[in-house]
Amino acid sequence: MSYLAKMQLPNPADALPGRPETMPVPHSHFVLGQTLIEPFPNNCKWVQFGMGCFWGAERKFWQMDGVYTTAVGYSGGYTENPTYEEVCSGGTGHTETVLVVYDESAVSLAELLKMFWESHDPTQGMRQGNDMGTQYRSAIYTYDDEQAEVAVASQRLFQDALTASGYGQITTEILASGPFYYAEHFHQQYLAKVPNGYCGLGGTGVGCDIAPLATLNMTSAG
Repeated sequence: MSYLAKMQLPNPADALPGRPETMPVPHSHFVLGQTLIEPFPNNCKWVQFGMGCFWGAERKFWQMDGVYTTAVGYSGGYTENPTYEEVCSGGTGHTETVLVVYDESAVSLAELLKMFWESHDPTQGMRQGNDMGTQYRSAIYTYDDEQAEVAVASQRLFQDALTASGYGQITTEILASGPFYYAEHFHQQYLAKVPNGYCGLGGTGVGCDIAPLATLNMTSAG
């Protein structure tokens, strides 16, 4: 597949076929020790973030208080249970994502979103820095209407901050979550296993003020 083709999402009919077998992954998180696969505790919620190479992105979230577990995988595409090579080919439509399972009483979605927005450049389309291709696009995949509302509101806030700092339009896709396909075992918590491994993550230096989202949360709850 050509470079230009890898910068555009494939048509669903042209996507690679995939397979019914799921990817085998370790039972436990290499850092946190919690399970990587559901069932998760009842007090936890889920959200997915795509922000470039998932190695560095996952580390950002497992370091946050209140996060129960994290895992890396592939979302937003068409191919069932894809491999890393297939995703990188541009033939699956997936982006690299981090599944974040969090205790809502200990960390808010707004705090997770602040980390998301500030840790990458969400204006770059099908790339993140020198990493180019559809698998590096920015994305938020939500699991309920309230998450979607908060995510969209946070995007508006960060867009205002980016515009004031001379950046262009945010290209992040915010969608209801589809299937999350776990990545291969060696990708899980990669930077804990290979501390000097590649991390292409870099933010814009622009801060995301999440204070207004607290009012939104109270309004939604009411």
